[in-house]
Amino acid sequence: MANAVNEITQKLLKSHDTKQPIEFIRHTHTLSEETAYSIQEEFIKRKCKLENDKVAGYKISMTSAETQAIASTHEPAYGTLLASHVINSGDSIPLESLFSPMIEPEIIFILTENLTPEADEEEILNKSKIAPGIEVPDARYIDWFPNFSLADLLSDNTATGLVVVADEIDPLSFEKMANINMELAHNGEKISEGLSSAVLENPVSSIAWLAKKLAKKGKTLEKDMVISSGTFIPPLPVEKGTYTVKYSRLGQAEITFV
Repeated sequence: MANAVNEITQKLLKSHDTKQPIEFIRHTHTLSEETAYSIQEEFIKRKCKLENDKVAGYKISMTSAETQAIASTHEPAYGTLLASHVINSGDSIPLESLFSPMIEPEIIFILTENLTPEADEEEILNKSKIAPGIEVPDARYIDWFPNFSLADLLSDNTATGLVVVADEIDPLSFEKMANINMELAHNGEKISEGLSSAVLENPVSSIAWLAKKLAKKGKTLEKDMVISSGTFIPPLPVEKGTYTVKYSRLGQAEITFV
């Protein structure tokens, strides 16, 4: 299996370098969840070394029953955020620098202290700031959404592209965190809306899931890590222009694609 991990990691790194999307991994390899996460870890390790990058946090995917059904799984999945993946609200990004990006409105958690491996929602709220955010998923596969399998997604760092982070604030109460309204606009025209309860019923519970999932691998969530907690809506394909996401009680985040 070590050969497969190396082979697939090399294929994904080459795709990043050449900006040429590849066929789904499942067409040539049958991978367990554990092996697919191992590929993600090896990919991140090599990416950091090659580009002098560093791990900045995590993103949580498939936080709704609808998206879990696509990958035939019963729980979310996580990807690893590098410092180069995290950008500021208001930034402009050339579309040509990405593969096939999507838009997902997400609340961002920024940890103010290390979390314990079994962190519950109360601990998370006590050790976090939150911020309006946008995730831009972007996979290295041909015609990737919604045609991926779980192994494809995990191997490719769970389709990590960019995470947009606006100004951070103190978290709301647990109850209020489940009732945040979101409106998404493109060039000033509203195109979608959603509610934070779409994220595992509460985005704070999404972070609790991640803490426990990582604990099984001997990893912990640490101070200053950025965590994108899960999307309010199914992802939408990116077009040129400005996307603005407004969250009740939190503020807004914005990104422009040129």
